[in-house]
Amino acid sequence: MAQKNRILWYMNLSVFLGYLPWYNFSAVVDYLVESIHLTASDIGLIISSFQIGYVAVVLATGRLADLIGPKKVIAGAMLCSGVFSTLFALFGNSLTTILIFRLLSGLASGAVYAPGLALLSQWFEPHERGRALGAYTAATVAAYSGGYFVAGPVAAAFGWRMGVLVTSLPALIGFWIVFSRIPEFPERPSSEAQFASSGVSGAGSAGVRFFSDARAFLAPMVLITLAYMGHMWELFAFWGWIGPFLVSSLAAVPMEIPAAVALGGTLAAFIVLVGVPGSVLIGIAADKFGPLRMILLASLLSAVPNALFGWLHGRGTGVVLLAGLWIGFWIVADSALFKVVLTQVVPVQWRATALGIQSAGGFGMTVFAPVVFGHLLAAYNGPVSTLQAAVWWPSFLSLGAGSLIAPLFTLVFLLWMRAAGKTS
Repeated sequence: MAQKNRILWYMNLSVFLGYLPWYNFSAVVDYLVESIHLTASDIGLIISSFQIGYVAVVLATGRLADLIGPKKVIAGAMLCSGVFSTLFALFGNSLTTILIFRLLSGLASGAVYAPGLALLSQWFEPHERGRALGAYTAATVAAYSGGYFVAGPVAAAFGWRMGVLVTSLPALIGFWIVFSRIPEFPERPSSEAQFASSGVSGAGSAGVRFFSDARAFLAPMVLITLAYMGHMWELFAFWGWIGPFLVSSLAAVPMEIPAAVALGGTLAAFIVLVGVPGSVLIGIAADKFGPLRMILLASLLSAVPNALFGWLHGRGTGVVLLAGLWIGFWIVADSALFKVVLTQVVPVQWRATALGIQSAGGFGMTVFAPVVFGHLLAAYNGPVSTLQAAVWWPSFLSLGAGSLIAPLFTLVFLLWMRAAGKTS
């Protein structure tokens, strides 16, 4: 096996282990509420604190990775993530302590993904990055789903603290893998110097030309970041609300509430998990047909059905599940490709910084979109629980409509690059 492929496997394993704490709070929250008596507002505040921590640190750590190397940043972040999440499991006994530990976990997690992408982009040629970064993104999606699959059942059997603990300690193994098995690549891949001078990237007319001047790459960086923000508007709000929607839809079939809660959570985990093959397959396709084409394809194939998904509430379980799996496959399939395009227009010495800026903009949307979704749900259903809500279409329509920003700015990006003579 080539060294770069071993690096990819190590990076995928480490980010999977390092990101297991991401949703362990959400997976055990029903058990935690009984123990610590948290309100719905408290839960929302805790969930938002993690996202805020992520956004707050990703900008600084992107630049730091460019200055001292991404390996050091990733290893330190995974160590901190494991420690803070373990402290949450051991000492989280009030709203304040849980809020602090989850905020710190979010800060640590924000220093993993973008530096990891920057590191992999140093090992893989531009025409290979769709596969590599797609696989890396797939590993993070598997971790999101794995947090639910592992923490929930363990919490049901042994208590919420054990559920959090068994999804926190693996991050320490992730730290060890990065620290001991991942070398910092000292130079650009052999052909990237030629790539920089020739301006050819990717495959077909969807490839883009490299910019060596910081002022020159600012415009395309902004355009592809705006497209990514539209993508993220849809993605995390869908992941965050698909569970409550499925439970409510199953209860309306009707199904007994305990059965609806159990089945809805399981189906939601599978809908998130189906994004793993989506990220890998579309990443491979992007290396052949170009990342911009695949972004346009995936974003449209998720946005339109997502906008219509709310009308399926209370329909047959099979129909709802099939539609959810379709959206789950496409909604994250192009996530890594926005990063791939960015690595193709930004020189290596600014790459982690640019990836950090893009991540901050994208994850900033994850703070607002779920709130808009919830406000629309309340506006059309009144003061009822999500379980009793029957009108979901305006909320899902907001996700689909907002996500159209992604293909729109991707098209603007492509037109701008052609006008600048920077497409191959």
